[in-house]
Amino acid sequence: MGEQERLSYKASDGLDLDGLLILPAGRSRRDGPFPLITLVHGGPYDRYADRFVLDVLPSGQWLATAGYAVFLPNPRGGEGHGHAFAATVAGAVGMDEWTDIVSGIDLLIADGIADPDRLGIGGWSHGGFMTAWAVGRTSRFRAAVMGAGISDWGMLVATGDWGTLEAGLSGSCGWEGTGPHGHDRLSPISHASRIRTPVLILHGEDDTNVPVGQATYFHRALRRFGVEHEFVVYPREGHSIQERSHQIDVLRRTRAWFDRWLAGSTSHPANARSGST
Repeated sequence: MGEQERLSYKASDGLDLDGLLILPAGRSRRDGPFPLITLVHGGPYDRYADRFVLDVLPSGQWLATAGYAVFLPNPRGGEGHGHAFAATVAGAVGMDEWTDIVSGIDLLIADGIADPDRLGIGGWSHGGFMTAWAVGRTSRFRAAVMGAGISDWGMLVATGDWGTLEAGLSGSCGWEGTGPHGHDRLSPISHASRIRTPVLILHGEDDTNVPVGQATYFHRALRRFGVEHEFVVYPREGHSIQERSHQIDVLRRTRAWFDRWLAGSTSHPANARSGST
């Protein structure tokens, strides 16, 4: 397994942040730089604790055994730093938490751990949203994995389990006049035309928390703009993947996707726009 260490760093506005770094199995910092995969946690009210990370959705250690360094950030919106830290994302989801993540990645590049030409990002649930948000903000990531992610906050208010509570993150509901609405600018679907990064979309067919229509919408947008991607729906699965065969598929498919785009290649994904799945 890869050596895991705690990280402490500053946000762009000077706020103290923390996270975890998992080095590739059998390697040390001096062996870098390595391809780096950033895994964003769900929630957003959650955090990465300093424990053995072998979750399925996705797995930091699973990727470390394949030669990747893995960054597990704890950006604003999460727990462990008090109410004000968590409440920052209210009505502004994806904003400060995004720059917090970027600050950590830039630190790992500056420290010689991360190869800036081989960056990947992924996550599940809110982490899936942040993945979709990230690839609409920048083309620096060479591959992305969006698991059970939100592409349209207005649609989530209409169809998801939590209803109008989701507007606490996105800032508005679709029935509040003719718009434009605040949630539109915070929805990854609104920025799909900018995406150049190849994306693997994974979703449970019976998800009622973040219904599969969120993934279908994002898939159709990527197909419309010619972005390389794959779209996989797991039958009988809800918001998390429970069946063992499906869990194994998530692990293998996720690693194969990053291997395809990150392992040893130096060309930029902006050139990978022919064909989508």
